[in-house]
Amino acid sequence: LYGNFVDNLRLYVRGGSGGMGVPRLGGHGGDGGDVWLVSRKGVTLRQIKNRHPDKRFTGGVGADSSVQALKGEKGKDCEVFVPPGISVTTDEGKVIAVLNALGDRVCVAKGGRGGSLHSGFLPSKGQIRQIRLDLKLIADMGLVGFPNAGKSTLLTALSHAQTRIASYPFTTVRPEIGMVMYDDHKQVSVADLPGLIEGAHMNKGLGHKFLKHVERIRQLLIVVDVCGFQLADSTPLRSAFQTLHLLIRELRLYNKELLRKHVVLIINKMDLPDADEKLHEFLHQLENHHDFSHLLPDDATPEHFLKFQHIVPVSASTGVGIPLLKRLLRTSLEEQDAMATENQREDKLQELRRLQSTSVKPRMDVFVLCFKKINLIFFF
Repeated sequence: LYGNFVDNLRLYVRGGSGGMGVPRLGGHGGDGGDVWLVSRKGVTLRQIKNRHPDKRFTGGVGADSSVQALKGEKGKDCEVFVPPGISVTTDEGKVIAVLNALGDRVCVAKGGRGGSLHSGFLPSKGQIRQIRLDLKLIADMGLVGFPNAGKSTLLTALSHAQTRIASYPFTTVRPEIGMVMYDDHKQVSVADLPGLIEGAHMNKGLGHKFLKHVERIRQLLIVVDVCGFQLADSTPLRSAFQTLHLLIRELRLYNKELLRKHVVLIINKMDLPDADEKLHEFLHQLENHHDFSHLLPDDATPEHFLKFQHIVPVSASTGVGIPLLKRLLRTSLEEQDAMATENQREDKLQELRRLQSTSVKPRMDVFVLCFKKINLIFFF
C-alpha cells in the first residue's frame, strides 16, 4: 500500500454449497457456484477494497432437486474483476495463477457437489480459501534510482504525469505511470517507482514492494544524479560511479535476472554547478571501470560490468537532453522488438531444419527390402 495505491490484497473466497438430492426420485441437486477471478481493464485493487470492505466472495448455492426439476440448477458463479498483472497466491506463497492479459480467468474456489446417489443424496460444501492478490505493474520502461535522483521531475518532463516533486527524499511513495507521446501517435509507458535505498533487497525501506514492480518492466531506466547521492548527513556521500553500482547491486541481489533486461543510463541534473566536469569524470570511470573498481564496496563490485544500451545526460528541470532521451527511448524499444523478432525467426528456421532432416533421413529397412527384391529378380 502506497498512499491511496493498493498493490496487494487478501481475500476470503468460498464456493457455493451444492443442493439437496431427492432419494425417492433419484434426483440430483445442483452444484454450487464457483468463484472466479477475471482480468478486466480499468479495475484497481483499491476499487475492490472499497466496494467489498469485508473482502469476502462466495458462489451461489445449488438448487435442490424437486419433482418439477429432478436435476437442480447450478448455483451462480461469483466473478471478481481484477486488473491485469495479478499474481494469485496462497498464504504460504504458493502461486495459484498469474493473470497477465485482459480476459484471463482462473477458478479460485470450486462449488460443492449437489446431492446424488453416490453421496446418499447429501450435498457437499464449497471450497474455502484465503488468497492473496499481488499486483506487479506493467510498463515499457521503469525509472530506477536512489531517492531524490530526479525521477519524478524526469517523468513530468517526458510525459503529462502529475507527480509530486520536492527537495526531500522519498517524494515518490507510490508508483506513477506516464505516457510518452510521439507525433505519429506512438506511445511509450514509463513508470516512476519509489526510490531504492541500500539494503532494499533485504526489504529495507520500501524494499520488495518496489523491486517486485521492476520484474514486469520491459526495460530499465537507471537514473543517477551526476553529483552523486547522500541519503542523510550520517551516511557517506556516494559519487555517481559508486551510486550506479550500488543500485545495480540491489537489483542483482534481489533477482539477478533483472540485469538481463535492456538498460538505459540517464545521468540527471546536468544544470548543477561543475556538472560537465563531473560528467567527464563519470564517463571516464565507466570506460575504465576495472581501474576504478577499488572505489566500490567489496559486495558492490560486480563480476561483470553492466553494458548500457544508451547513456544520456539530461537536466529534467531545464529540459536539456529531454528531446534526445525521448527519441532514444523509442529507439531502444524498437531495437529490442527487432532482436526478439530475429530470435523468433532463427528459432523457427532451426525447427524447420530439424524437421526436414528428420523427414528425409533414409530408412535402412527400405534399402534392404529393395536389395532383396533386386536379387530375386536377377536370380529368376
